[in-house]
Order: sequence, then structure tokens, then C-alpha cells
Amino acid sequence: MLTAPVRQLGESERRAVERLLDSDPYASAQVAERVAARGLAWWRAEGRVLGYGSRRHLESVCWLGGNLTPVLASSQAVAAFAELLAGEERLCSSIVGRADAVLGLWDQLAGTWGPARDVRPNQPLLATEAMPEVRADPQVRLVRGSEVDLLFPAAVAMYTEEVGVSPLAEDGGRGYRRRVTEMIRSGRAYARFVDGRVVFKAELAVVTRRTAQVQGVWVAPEWRGRGIATAAMAAVVRDALARVAPSVSLYVNDFNLPARRVYERCGFRPVGTLATVLF
Repeated sequence: MLTAPVRQLGESERRAVERLLDSDPYASAQVAERVAARGLAWWRAEGRVLGYGSRRHLESVCWLGGNLTPVLASSQAVAAFAELLAGEERLCSSIVGRADAVLGLWDQLAGTWGPARDVRPNQPLLATEAMPEVRADPQVRLVRGSEVDLLFPAAVAMYTEEVGVSPLAEDGGRGYRRRVTEMIRSGRAYARFVDGRVVFKAELAVVTRRTAQVQGVWVAPEWRGRGIATAAMAAVVRDALARVAPSVSLYVNDFNLPARRVYERCGFRPVGTLATVLF
């Protein structure tokens, strides 16, 4: 029997939410960035933050927006979130977070929210606070505002390869292009260019006061196997640690062994396991 009902949280509980997010800074980074930027008021947050636990002891939260992200969700919290969400139309494009909570939610929501396009149950979550010991590629740099037309095709190729659908499908890519442009404008997009073409790219897709989370890592197909990724990632990590946040984190599919070797060489260590359900 559930002893603590799920409720939508507001600004009056922001401090409690921030304390909870701080206790799991890598897995909760996406939620922490949104809360820091927009707060908990639903009308400006572009999503809702649901809470489980008493007002004196908040045990777990769950972000519901473009993604569904549980944070520090026990089996009781998962059951409570699922009971509420099963009665709502699915609007999110994915469920992502710590594997036990995500897979627990999906077990209980699949009957009403399914089918999923893909379930990735084992995505190692990695982090580092140390400058890489390997050489950094001096040709990897921040992308300039005038280079969005060069970066955009590489970003589309990465997204399509990683997610399995094209970001151009829904609105011709206008929303995704805005996202890429914003990454460049905010100093979060890195690339190596050769003859005017992107051969490596990565972004700091999420930035909090605790970590910078790298996403969108991509090497052009004709450059794969040449050993450029380790030095390129080392350059990204060095700049992010020096300029952006006290740690760098990321998550990777368990079957992507070449990428996992690159991250290990750059000093990343395991800090958990995530899972993603894609719709």
C-alpha cells in the first residue's frame, strides 16, 4: 500500500528538490539544469516535477516533459509514479534515468504507453574530475557562430545514427537546428574541421554547477579507425574542466566498445548505469 502520494511540486519546494538532485549529480543532471534555469513553476518550466514523499522528507522526484526522468526512485516511488502516469496520455519521447527506475517504470507503463521503438537497458554512466593524461588534439576547438551550416549536417548524421530516426522528420529540422545553433552560441559545441568538413564533434548538452554532460560524440565514418577520437575527447574534457564545470560526465551504450575504450583512456570511471526507452 502506498503511504506517500505523488504530487506536483512548486517553487515552495525548490530547495528540497535541489538538495535531492545534488545527492545524485550525474544521473540527475538533465533535471538539475532545467530546474536551475526555469524553476518549478509549470508554466515556465516546460514540464512538471512530480514528487514522492512527505513535505518534510522528499524521497524522489520525476521530471515529466519532453523526457520522463525519475531521480532516486525507490521501488515504492516507481510504483506511485507509474500509477499516476498510466492514467495520462504519453507525451514524452523517451524515459531516461537510472536503469532500475526506468526499467521499473517501463514494466508498469508498457501496457498503456507501448510499444517502445527501442529499449536500451544498460548504458554505463561515466564521470571524471581529472585532466586526461593522454594528449589532447589541438585542432579540436569551439565551433564558431559562422560555422553552423558546417556543423548541422554532422549533427543530423549523429542523431540519426544514434537515435534511429532523423531530426528532420518532424518539422524539417527547424527545432533541431535551433538546438545546434544554441549549443554553438553558448560555447558548448566542439569540432575538428578538415577541409571545411566536420570529422569529429561533441557537445556539452547539459551543464550544471556540478557537472558538464557530454553528448553527441561523433566521428565521420571515413575517419573511424584512425585513432582520432581519444585525443579529440581529451581536448573536450580539458576545456570543459578548465572553463565550465568541476566534472565531466556522459553515458554510453554498453555495446559501443570502441567508445567505451576511448572514454576509459580519457580517465572516465563508472558511476552508475542508466537505461533509455525510446518512443
